[in-house]
Amino acid sequence: MGRILMIAALVVVGFFVIGWLIGFVVSMLKWVLIIGVLALVAMGVMRLTRSGGSKTNHSDYS
Repeated sequence: MGRILMIAALVVVGFFVIGWLIGFVVSMLKWVLIIGVLALVAMGVMRLTRSGGSKTNHSDYS
């Protein structure tokens, strides 16, 4: 009887740990995606501002 209760308790604890790990991984994936999107937006803005500034930049004639 004691062995069965211990196995049941380990299964319940295992489900809690698996749930915590899955939640942690999903949360980290969410933050990686958010940071990646922000980095892409920042790169796009910098590329647009750099290309817009290079049209009027006449540093070749200095």
